Amino acid sequence: MSLGSARLMFRATLQRLRDDEISGRVVVFARAADFGGLMVGQPLRFSARIGRPMRRDLTVAVLNASGRPTMGAAGAVQRVAHGVRSRFSAAVREALPGEQAALLPALVLGDTSAVSSDTGRDFRAAGMTHLMAVSGANVTIVCAAVLFSARLLGPRTAVVLAALALVAFVIVVQPTASVLRAAVMGAIALAGMLSSRRRQAIPALAAAVLLLFAVAPQLAVDVGFALSALATAALIVVAPVWSRRLTARGCPKPLADALAVAWAAQIVTAPLVAAISGRFSVVAAAANLVVAAVIAPITVLGTAAAALCPVWPAAARLLIRFTGPELWWVAGVARWAAGLPGATVPVPEGTPGTMLVGGVTVLAIVLWRWRPFRLVSGVAALAGLAWALSGIVGRP
Repeated sequence: MSLGSARLMFRATLQRLRDDEISGRVVVFARAADFGGLMVGQPLRFSARIGRPMRRDLTVAVLNASGRPTMGAAGAVQRVAHGVRSRFSAAVREALPGEQAALLPALVLGDTSAVSSDTGRDFRAAGMTHLMAVSGANVTIVCAAVLFSARLLGPRTAVVLAALALVAFVIVVQPTASVLRAAVMGAIALAGMLSSRRRQAIPALAAAVLLLFAVAPQLAVDVGFALSALATAALIVVAPVWSRRLTARGCPKPLADALAVAWAAQIVTAPLVAAISGRFSVVAAAANLVVAAVIAPITVLGTAAAALCPVWPAAARLLIRFTGPELWWVAGVARWAAGLPGATVPVPEGTPGTMLVGGVTVLAIVLWRWRPFRLVSGVAALAGLAWALSGIVGRP
């Protein structure tokens, strides 16, 4: 993670301290100039000042590196993945203007190194930061695209190709907490399809969480993992029910699905986000709803371009250019939403913030059963959406 032009921060596994073998997770702060070209899985040896960890997780120490490190060789798989990411970033810079070139790697691969501080601030205020962290949505979109493209080859062949695409995608984007959770859940679902058994989303999610806790216990105190699991549970439990109810009331199915997904994820994760950040984004649900339609094309085109970069750069650049209008839209929505008065409101951090936002959420759900409240809320939502569209399109 870049901390500006001069500093960077990354997580690592400590294997040796002085001449003693030791194992533990550490956070490293270093000069960007000294650690340039660092890739995942690459062994390092360097001098550092040791400090106490500040976060309540399984980190055993904070290391402030001094001087240049001695770098070993990363594994062959990691070198290939690093090459794909590097070529993709270079192709994006050639094909797109500055802000869009910074956004595409962030939305597709979770690489935020080129995203400006202003853009990052806009995304946080708009409640859209999750779009720049590869999650279950990205994995689902990629697997669905492969399954759809390979459907003529038969279901088993399509599932095998989707599984291979899943493994390759996870390797290239790097196995973060949310990606691991989504990958394991996707693997369970694909295995169920191969065995002709009915897929059950909640058991698959539970199995994914338990398996990942057994393999990587540190995920139990990872806030991002908790948010990812909560959002997934909301999408497979709450969103379908709300979508059916909206459809039954005459709402078109695509719009009902988009509304249900945007609101379910926002409502379920809002209390935890408030506890972490001390702020609540009032515009998050609306902003995410407005950009929902373009996220899938960006993910599919960007992932295909990343895969083509090593073998057919010209085709990759062509696909990248097709993402330009969608990226312009996402950036415009984030800018507009963040600029609204009262886009975010302060709330207490920790448990009080969770209780406050959770209580307000429950109250809103209860009031939703009251017809006048639904009518007023619906009119307000449509007015806000129209205002958003006019504000974004009218912006120079």
